[in-house]
Amino acid sequence: MLQITDLNYSVAGRPLFEGASAVIPDGHKVGLVGRNGTGKTTLFKLIRGEQVLDGGEIALPSRARIGGVAQEVPSSEVTVLQTVLDADAERAELMAEADSATDPHRIAEVQARLQDIDAWSGEARAASILRGLGFDPEAQQRPCSAYSGGWRMRVALAGVLFAQPDLLLLDEPTNYLDLEGALWLESYLARYPHTVIIISHDRGLLNRAVGGILHLEDKGLTYYTGPYDTFVKMRAEKRAGQAAAAAKQETQRAHLQSFIDRFKAKASKAKQAQSRVKMLERMETIRAPEDAARTVFTFPQPEDLSPPILRLDGAAVGYGGDPVLSRLNLRIDQDDRIALLGRNGEGKSTLSKLLSDRLQVMDGQRIASGKLRIGYFAQHQVDELHVDETPLDHIRRERPDDAPAKLRARLASFGLGADQAGTLVGSLSGGQKARLSLLLATLDAPHMLILDEPTNHLDIESREALIEALTAYTGAVVLVSHDMHLLGLVADRLWLVKGGAVGPYDGDLESYRKLLLSGEERPAKTSASKENQKPQPASRDRILELRAEVRKAEARVAKISEMRDKLAKKLADPALYTDDRVGELETWNKKYAEVMEGADRAEAIWLKAMESLEKAEAR
Repeated sequence: MLQITDLNYSVAGRPLFEGASAVIPDGHKVGLVGRNGTGKTTLFKLIRGEQVLDGGEIALPSRARIGGVAQEVPSSEVTVLQTVLDADAERAELMAEADSATDPHRIAEVQARLQDIDAWSGEARAASILRGLGFDPEAQQRPCSAYSGGWRMRVALAGVLFAQPDLLLLDEPTNYLDLEGALWLESYLARYPHTVIIISHDRGLLNRAVGGILHLEDKGLTYYTGPYDTFVKMRAEKRAGQAAAAAKQETQRAHLQSFIDRFKAKASKAKQAQSRVKMLERMETIRAPEDAARTVFTFPQPEDLSPPILRLDGAAVGYGGDPVLSRLNLRIDQDDRIALLGRNGEGKSTLSKLLSDRLQVMDGQRIASGKLRIGYFAQHQVDELHVDETPLDHIRRERPDDAPAKLRARLASFGLGADQAGTLVGSLSGGQKARLSLLLATLDAPHMLILDEPTNHLDIESREALIEALTAYTGAVVLVSHDMHLLGLVADRLWLVKGGAVGPYDGDLESYRKLLLSGEERPAKTSASKENQKPQPASRDRILELRAEVRKAEARVAKISEMRDKLAKKLADPALYTDDRVGELETWNKKYAEVMEGADRAEAIWLKAMESLEKAEAR
């Protein structure tokens, strides 16, 4: 059991904890949440004994082992698998002693302990963990020096999971994982045999991998039983009750003060007035909960383009003459919301670079609208910001003619206020750097946004703000993310990148999650024939979802019909058919043909949505 009692701690005179207390029972999986800068990582350091408490106590069972991922494993010629095996120091020492010990009694003790810790299955367990984190058997035999920092962080995570400490402390473990690795980690942590505390802003992980939430707020700790969504509901109810109690107390105070003011000068009422003064003095103030400043993202809206805005016809793309993806026949319209699915290394980032014109086609065609503007965000861009410049310097470089007030307003629209605008980027938090990169990616009001892991370093409030902004945004969105909450609320189309090809994924995100966790390459077929399967009644949520799809499809048909009518009116102009405007006529005819193709596709989607809804409602 981890017991935190009356914890006090300050940094540079600023209190982070004042009288904070909490109890985490053995074996519990707990999410540690709170706004950025409140002291979550500092609490981990205090638990590990890396910082000295100002007051209070943090108690753990004697000989309890604490583990976490402090930094990436060093670059070395030791294989990835051996590095993970060496992370369990006790096992490594005992295995070495078993080879060298000569005393029979000591040999017996060593062998008994090796049996107790299941040492002989260690290599298989280590390989299984590494496989879950994206290392195939061949990759496990490569030296650590063959991998970049992000991959060596995965090795470090694999090492601490293999060592199985009694208290596992993980600080944003999914930040350097892809969707597949994040889903595997969720499943693994849910089965972990000891206590786990996770700092995370990933709602999916906090809902599926933990059974309690430890909330850090107002320099104190509060433990809530249940996953994150339950915590949100309980906290909202608590805040509402606190606000009501504060309002009621304020009314009581005003009433008492009114009596005192009216009768304190009257001799006959002086005693009663004095009694009410004492009542006011003894009354413990109930503070109304403070509303934190709302997190915002405001994306500029692009003008409408005729569909499709981008098309790939038989395209191939790769590196150094070797194709990674081939035979790509894809189309993107301006109202598309697409999530790219696929295991690590299949080519999701390669496709993103092709769509954003950062990679050229090796074969086939990439056909884009002449006016198409694309915004591209990838995690490496955050790392490439100029650390010795301010956010204001960055945006001034892109908009040298804009007034400083306008530039500051743009920064504020992405949650970078006056204080952050003039702060060197090197001193900003990871979340603030991500905001700046997102601002730079959307500065030109792109018609299509390509976002590769946009939520790394963003707290939960910022992630929710990003979802709101993407929902309101009128351009196309292509997403690569390990955050299933984000994908589920933003994406309405799923593309699977697999085996050098890209195509639509027919299932939903939940079925994809189950598919990955099952370890199957494709969904298993049931033995029962379709004729013998009894249709299950559709849930109310599913019917509401289908109705929303129908409304969206109808809106798309209406939008394209409006474009078609405008183009038909343009083509009806006799002046367009003169000899000197032949080229212009050809352009408008081509646009009209594209719109008609889009109209056919939109109507097909609408009919399919209507058919699905009718079937669901008939069950």
